[in-house]
Amino acid sequence: MTKKLNTGLGKGLGALLGEGEYSVLAPNSSARVKADSNTTIRIDSIDVNPGQPRTDFDQEALEELAQSIKTYGLIQPITVRPIEKGRYQLISGERRLRASKLAGLTEIPAYVRSVDEVQSIQMALVENIQREDLNAIEIAVSYQRLLDECSLSQDELSEKVGKGKTTIVNYLRLLKLSKEVQIAVRDNKVSMGHARSIVGFEDFNVQNQMLEEVLQKNLSVRETEALAKRLSQTVKPKRKITVRLSDQVQSFKDGFSAKLGSKVSIVKDAKGIGKITIPFKSDDELSKIIKILSK
Repeated sequence: MTKKLNTGLGKGLGALLGEGEYSVLAPNSSARVKADSNTTIRIDSIDVNPGQPRTDFDQEALEELAQSIKTYGLIQPITVRPIEKGRYQLISGERRLRASKLAGLTEIPAYVRSVDEVQSIQMALVENIQREDLNAIEIAVSYQRLLDECSLSQDELSEKVGKGKTTIVNYLRLLKLSKEVQIAVRDNKVSMGHARSIVGFEDFNVQNQMLEEVLQKNLSVRETEALAKRLSQTVKPKRKITVRLSDQVQSFKDGFSAKLGSKVSIVKDAKGIGKITIPFKSDDELSKIIKILSK
């Protein structure tokens, strides 16, 4: 039989999954599991997702969840997708999966979804952002992956995760922090408010200097903002040095621009790091550029 399931997955993941019908199979059934269904599958047939956005799992919290599962069972199923030879790849619910293993379960309730790899990444990231207790850096990385790997715009991302664009931008800025500051944010040694003041400086040495002072003096967010204001009056901004293009690269740029009918820009720094920019003014112009580059 089929019935609609109330998944309780939140706005973002619900939008990704859709409001489809699910085939409900009997638990412990030996029948081949149908895609887009809710059933019980063997834990040893599940492969974890290498793109899992969550990297830190608190062992004590896992053991507490495992004890709850022993007592009450797993209330919220995990989500998987069929891959090959009767195996499944986890889309979301790694914490629940780990805890179920600790609880000694051999089978676990699961939503089986027929989605491709990009959709799987999208679902996993959105579900984790909305439902799991990710730290700020993991959320920032998840937002960036949704933008890059799933080709979402910031407006589309805002709609899918149900967060304002300003909130998303604030998280993404955390990725411009030095490694030391990111670790401090991840470990809750400093807050998002502290980080917003620190990230205003591009120089990692200045960022680390601020971090050290914040931790040593136990500065509040307001005190950190005052510290940033004082430093901004003394710290000179790092000057970006643009290297002159060689005659060969300049010749290529001119020819490439003529071929595309668009003024191509190439810039690089002293380390050889740079970018090629191809501007366009309309969808038609973009389609024309893509068609030329695809030849």
